[in-house]
Parts: sequence; structure tokens; C-alpha cells
Amino acid sequence: MQLKKQASIRKALALATTSMLTMTTQQVMAADEPSGWELDSSILFYSEKDRVTVVEPVIRARKEISEDEFLNMRLVVDSLTGSSANGATAQNTAQTFTSPSGNETYTTSANETPLDPTFLDTRVAFNIEWEKPLSNNIRGVFGANVSSEYDYTSIGASAMLNWDFNQRNTTLTTGVSYNQDNVDPVGGIALGLSAMPLTTATSKTEVGSDDTKDVADVFLGVTQVIDRKTLMQFNYSFGKDSGYLTDPYKILSVVDGVSGNLRASDPYLYEHRPDSRTRHALYWSTVHQFEKDVLRGSYRYYWDDWGIKSHTIDLKYRMDLGEKSFLQPHVRYYVQDEADFYHYNLIDGAIPQFASADYRLGKLTTTTLGLKYGMAIDKDSEFSIRGEFMKQVSDGEGDLPDVDAAIVQLSYSLRF
Repeated sequence: MQLKKQASIRKALALATTSMLTMTTQQVMAADEPSGWELDSSILFYSEKDRVTVVEPVIRARKEISEDEFLNMRLVVDSLTGSSANGATAQNTAQTFTSPSGNETYTTSANETPLDPTFLDTRVAFNIEWEKPLSNNIRGVFGANVSSEYDYTSIGASAMLNWDFNQRNTTLTTGVSYNQDNVDPVGGIALGLSAMPLTTATSKTEVGSDDTKDVADVFLGVTQVIDRKTLMQFNYSFGKDSGYLTDPYKILSVVDGVSGNLRASDPYLYEHRPDSRTRHALYWSTVHQFEKDVLRGSYRYYWDDWGIKSHTIDLKYRMDLGEKSFLQPHVRYYVQDEADFYHYNLIDGAIPQFASADYRLGKLTTTTLGLKYGMAIDKDSEFSIRGEFMKQVSDGEGDLPDVDAAIVQLSYSLRF
């Protein structure tokens, strides 16, 4: 649950939006797809240096069940292992923490960012969509999704309408999605900003064994064919989260305001986040086909009432290497301001109402460089391999180490 990837990807609605853009691009720039099955499979390896490792196989199936009516299915399995930053700050002496279950302890070395080595999780997610023409110019996409891991369950539904006009050169899109999540953390839910036990003989102050949160999103967009080789899209999305939004496994260090040393009693507190969050995002994307090559570029601006603002620039250039292969460089740049309640640590005697030391809520910059190679095996199948390197730099308070990650993905597509 601690790694809801960068992202970063909003559940069913985001998947539906991506599918819509891909479908529209294919309609403009390619010949009609043959009927039958389309199968896409991939396996992704993600590894942060000295931290989390992820193995993620994905299978997507698409079937034309009648004229212009499709069924889409997607199965994802995430396996996460390794160490995750627990939120405490490095000290000049070794530190000992209790595990989330409260049954074990672990110790981190002096002058090193405390990492919880007990991080282990497996997530299984399934999404299904039904695409159906509702009239000559209106298409509906209706979806449902379920995701389960040992401490987290999510169930949701989505609906989207695409309206084509202007001789099908313009598409207006509106969509909604809703997810209800159940959080059932190991060791129960601690009272926000209560003390973390220093030994296994002491119990944490709990408010319950589990809790829920609701996630609702609304999407508005327009896709415009600029010319025979250019497609452009503008989107606005609004989201509202409510319920339990705290990470039950994150803590904060409490230090003396003068010496900077950990206070003697209750040096670690469990984090506490607001129980609601309002999100906004503006998105622009352009796809342009040259004689053979294809350029894809996008920009996203995000802001919420937690005080986080972010900018994302993403560029891909697909270079044709002949009839059967291509090469695609990829550059992504992401910059984020910190949340209003983000604190590197807390000062004894000045404990706020809300606080989190989760670096993902802090001020940071992420740069990703990648390269993808693809080749057609025959007219109905394709293989590709993608490699990327990601560097994340924390730019805010404190001396948090950079996060370096390597990504490798193997993909295979088949039509029959």
C-alpha cells in the first residue's frame, strides 16, 4: 500500500481515458483494426537502489463482440519487496523501531535514513470495460475494477461518454468514476500523532483495526484532429478523496528545537493526514506523425487543497527503423511542491494538528530517461523491450538521499 506508483497511474477512469486517446489515434492514423482478439502482455521490473523492488506482470485482452462493440479486460499482479523509508530522520546514533505488527523490532545504522526492511506486498487488480455505440455519434465506455492486497481492498466503477461531431474530427468526452477502499493495516490503525512503542512489550494507541476511504473523479475533455497527421487533446479532471487518507506505516521523529537531538520520551509519532482531499488536474497532449516517425508530447498541471502543486512534461519520439522495427526515446520531467503539513521532523513542544514526513509529499524533482525497441514478429504479433532510469531528488527541508530506480519492461502483443 505504501507504493501507489508514481504514479505515477486515477484507476478505472484514467485507464478509460488512456484507452480513448489510443483508440482515437488509431482511427486517425491507421487502418481499421481486424475483428477478433487482441492480447497484450508485459512484465515490468522496477528496482530502487537499496529500497523497493517491484515485479509486475500485466495481461490485457480486447474482443470485438459485435460491430463497433468491444470488451476490454486487464489483469495486473504486483509483487513488492525490499525496504521502505519509515519517515524517521537519520541520527548520529543507531535507532531501533518496532515493526508495524508490533511483534518485532529492527535497527538502522547511524547517519542513515531509517528504512523498514519488513516491506512485503502482493496486489492483484482486475479491470473490465464495455465499449458500446449509443448512437451514430456517441460511444459509451462502462467499467468496473477491483484491487486486493493483504492490507488494502478497492472496488470501483466508471462510466464515460464520447461524442463525435464536426465530421468526427472533434470528440467531447465526459466521465465519472468512484472507488471505495478498505484499509486494514498490519497492527491496526494508530491514533494520529500518538507515540510509536519503543519495545514489543508496549502496545500502540489504536482507534480501530480498519477504516475506509472514498475516491470520486470527474473528467472532461476534448480531442481534436488538427490535420491528417496531428491529434490534440485537452482534459480537466476533478477528484475528491474522503475518509482514512493517512499512511498507517509512516512515523515522524520529534527533536529538541535547540540541539536537534531526539527527545528522550516518545521520540517517534505516527503520522496524521487530513481526512479529505480535493484534487484538480489540467492535461494537454499532442500526437504528430511525420512521414514515418511519430512524436508524442504531453504536459500536466496538478494542484490540490493539501498544498501540493506539480508539473509533468513527457516526450516520446518513435523512430521507424524499417517495416518491422522501431526505436522510441523517452524523457519525463516531474517537479512537485510540498504539502502544507509535510515536516522533515517535528519540534518538541510544537506539534501541529496534521503532519507527515513521507518524502512523496515533500518538495521533489524526478527525471526519467528511457529507450524502447519494438519489432514485428509477423503481421499479427509484436515484441518490445523498454529500459528506463529514474532519479528522484528531494529539494525541501532536511538531507534526504536521492532515490535512483531502474525500470525494464518486456511486452508481447498478439492478434488472432
